[in-house]
Amino acid sequence: MATEVINERKLYPSYEIIGGKKIMAPSANTTHNAIGGRLYMFIGTYLDAKDLGYCFTDSAEIHFPDGSLFQPDFSVVLKENEGILNWGGDIYGVPDMVVEVLSRSTKKRDVTVKKDTYEANGVREYWIVDPWAKSVAVYLLRDGKYFFDDEYILFDADEFEKLTDAEKAEVKTEVPVSILNGLTVPLKYIFKWGYK
Repeated sequence: MATEVINERKLYPSYEIIGGKKIMAPSANTTHNAIGGRLYMFIGTYLDAKDLGYCFTDSAEIHFPDGSLFQPDFSVVLKENEGILNWGGDIYGVPDMVVEVLSRSTKKRDVTVKKDTYEANGVREYWIVDPWAKSVAVYLLRDGKYFFDDEYILFDADEFEKLTDAEKAEVKTEVPVSILNGLTVPLKYIFKWGYK
């Protein structure tokens, strides 16, 4: 099986398997790389300092139990789940957290079939990052189903001033990482650079 996958890779340099079909995976653009890299630095530093697990960017290939093969923009595997890691190879199993950064070419898949696949395979936490809206939608797994936790939006000064006092009071500036109790990621850190 592993040799078969390696040989396939020579023919198809970058693809995902969704519902048994090979779908060409576009190369990550600078936006994807910037957001994935910033999450890698922030969450990775925390994981390393506390020896809690590992994180990966979009070059990691994840083989899910249902046969799907994805290359999410960012993923986390906690220490207690490290048996799914094939060091020097791919990930065979279910990561604890997955992040997809929306692009015009992949948005539909990220919010539908990929979300459904992550849910069905048991990914505990799924973030959908929208670089244009500067928002992070968080889904958490409960009893085998995703529930929408919240959407965290980085408002610029003009947008913030247009909010009512009640809306301003509800604005959250940091995204909690549910699988890592106590860790929050500031939206200003995720979206440090301008995205268009």
